[in-house]
Parts: sequence; C-alpha cells; structure tokens
Amino acid sequence: MVAIPAWNEEGSIADVIGRIQQHEPDVDILVVNDGSTDATAQVAQDAGAVVVSLPFNVGVGGAMRTAFLYAIRGGYEALVQVDADGQHEPAELHALIEGLDQYDIVVGTRFHPDSTYNVRGPRRWAMRLLSRALSKMAKSPISDPTSGFRSAGPRAIQLFSGNYPAEYLGDTVGSLAIAIRTGLKIDEVPVTMYFREYGRPSKNALWSTLYLGRASLALVVQLVRRTRKSDESS
Repeated sequence: MVAIPAWNEEGSIADVIGRIQQHEPDVDILVVNDGSTDATAQVAQDAGAVVVSLPFNVGVGGAMRTAFLYAIRGGYEALVQVDADGQHEPAELHALIEGLDQYDIVVGTRFHPDSTYNVRGPRRWAMRLLSRALSKMAKSPISDPTSGFRSAGPRAIQLFSGNYPAEYLGDTVGSLAIAIRTGLKIDEVPVTMYFREYGRPSKNALWSTLYLGRASLALVVQLVRRTRKSDESS
C-alpha cells in the first residue's frame, strides 16, 4: 500500500497518484486528507485513490498514524509513504519495497554521490547532528533522518499503528528513534528529491531549523544517557 498524507494539495495530488499508478499499477493507494480546505479529497478520489478524510488538520504524523491503522485493519504487509506535493519519484518505489525483504524500515536518502539536493546553513548542521545521533543508536548509517519517502514492513506497521509520533517532524525523526529502541532493522536507499511544484509547505524554513535543532539536542542527551548507563552496568 502507498500512503499519501495530504493537506491542501489539489494542484499536485492527481499527478502524484497517476505517476504511482504508472510505475506500480497493482498497488493500493490511500490518501489521508488531513483537514484540507480545498478539493484535495475529491481530486484524489477521482484519480483512483481511496480517501480517508480527517475532520481537521493534525499534521503529517497524525495522518500517517491513520494510515498505519488502515494498513493493520486491511492486512497490508508493506506501506510506503509518499509526499503529496510531487517531490518524490514514484519510479523509485520498487527499491523501497524490495528492501523490506531484509529490513523493517527502508528510508529513501537524498544525500548520496549522484544527488543534486542541497541543504545549507543551520538546518544542514542540525540534520547532520541528527544523522550522527541516530546512526550511533542504530549502529548503522542513517544519513537522511527527515526523509518522508520511506517504507515499513509488517513489524513496523504493527509498531506504528499504536505508537507513532504526531509532533511536527516527529513522524520522521521520532519514528526512527522509536524503531531503533524497539530493535527494528533500518536500511537506506538513494532516491531523487524534486522541488515542490504546487502549494506551500506546512512549516517555513525557520520553524524547521528550530525543530531540527531541538530534536538533535534531545537525541544527543538520550544517547549520552544510554552510554552512561552502559558504562555503569559494565
């Protein structure tokens, strides 16, 4: 199943659904209409997706929690999250799905040798700090902890259907921390990231940077505490 959280994305949602159908014609597509005030729900339904509409905007985390509950009730064993704004490349869905043969979560990373995606300044510093903290916790590389292009297998779906962070960006960073603490296996695959073509992001760059900084500090503190406990017990 492909899950698309969408808030006021009437200008892009039909194209996103169409491209997914082109590359993965047999996949079920769920659009979680996150309290949109435009025609997102109707456009998505007309394009062939199943639509679940929330009565008000709860953010990506809350919308994805709904998607995981839907996946559990529908008996799905794989869920791929795709943004509604056209930034993700549906042709790369297969790589995220295939990785679930060996891993519980597969994250599409924008940071690889062939990538043209670039983040600068404090936001990039915060992302690097998050990457290092999560990589140390997972004992494996996590270069793009805020990527929303990712897949979840049966164990991750089960976990996230009852325990998924709803705070802004918690759906990306926080969910990985929860998965690591639970012992799930995480992998990364290189993906393409496009610029948004329609609409506007739910939060501006300053807000994102401030959150990333706070999340980085919280993870570092948690990592230090775990290290100290490990030293004390040894």
